[in-house]
Amino acid sequence: MPIVCEPTLSAGQLIVSIGGQVRGAESLGAAAKLLDNDPSETLVVIGPELEASEALAFTAHVRLARPAVGVVLARDFVDVALLSRALQAGVREVVLADDPAALTAACRRSREVSRRLAAASADNALAAPDGQIVTVFAAKGGCGKTTLAVNLGVALARGTGRRVCIIDLDLAFGDVAVSMQVDPARTIVDALPMAGHLDVTGAASLLTRYRPGLEMLLAPVAPGDAEKVPPALTRELLTVLRGMFDYVVVDTPAQFSEHVLTAMDVSNHHVLLTTPDVPAVKNLRITLDMLDLLSYPREIRSVVLNRSDSRVGLTLEDVERVVRCPIVAQVPSSRAVPISINTGNPITLASSGHPVSQAITRFAEQRLLTAPGAAATPLSRPRRRRRSA
Repeated sequence: MPIVCEPTLSAGQLIVSIGGQVRGAESLGAAAKLLDNDPSETLVVIGPELEASEALAFTAHVRLARPAVGVVLARDFVDVALLSRALQAGVREVVLADDPAALTAACRRSREVSRRLAAASADNALAAPDGQIVTVFAAKGGCGKTTLAVNLGVALARGTGRRVCIIDLDLAFGDVAVSMQVDPARTIVDALPMAGHLDVTGAASLLTRYRPGLEMLLAPVAPGDAEKVPPALTRELLTVLRGMFDYVVVDTPAQFSEHVLTAMDVSNHHVLLTTPDVPAVKNLRITLDMLDLLSYPREIRSVVLNRSDSRVGLTLEDVERVVRCPIVAQVPSSRAVPISINTGNPITLASSGHPVSQAITRFAEQRLLTAPGAAATPLSRPRRRRRSA
């Protein structure tokens, strides 16, 4: 039963908002004793009459002692400073005390995060190795990079029992949320207060669930937020998420930003996408040269030709001759792809037998999925040469 910590009768309103059976505690000390006596409890709601500093100190302690326990803080007034301090302490949600709907939703989300953490802890108890990071990149926009990343994520998760996370690292113009028609409650920018001490609990609170086995960490939606995210936070997020998932699929912008290079540094596989047109092929050739210059190993690369059946004057042989690299997968063009994007239903889900779905699934099976029981065996880590400032 959830614990409501509030010293006065105003706790009654909080209890009604939470619903079901609830235990009351008039002090944080009493709430701590209830937690100690019930190892299965995963939710504590702290009311507005308790001092914020005491509530945050309690949360910071609980976060270390019981990571699966979520704390929801109800306040009479919420400002940016409080939100920042609360996130640093590990509070899952901060809501207005007089907004029952918001409190109910916050408690529901916190329980879901706790459920996921419990599942992750159970899996980690089996001593599974770290998950694989797959970075999808194209140096030219419009090649279908986001579509491939999303459908790769679906293909890796569907029917395999593996846990997959898709990260939208196109921080300024990310399209993963739009392509899947989800409304992000949290995005990468919400990780900023946790920078330097991000853990599984904090990372789980940032995720948006799409379907069982498939989660997403979405790009910021507000103008200017992209510039707030430092590359070090990207590395920290990837490090934590690879311990939570079997596969982390990274969608990227069409440029070699520090965030992209950070993702490539820790990736097990680079999926390089092109289309059969001269600008895209030229950019792929430059990309391959750049990866060689930065000393990324060639054996972790896969070049994929999208819209491979387009009759635009370039053949598969033409592309391979220019880029001097074999094409390991060909994805045909189809009107069904933009339709699937417009409906928010990835084509690998909407029509698993479609030629596009089959091509992506076959690529995932042949190049990314490993033998059962070894799904997350990491490849050798690429290392970049130092670049002058």
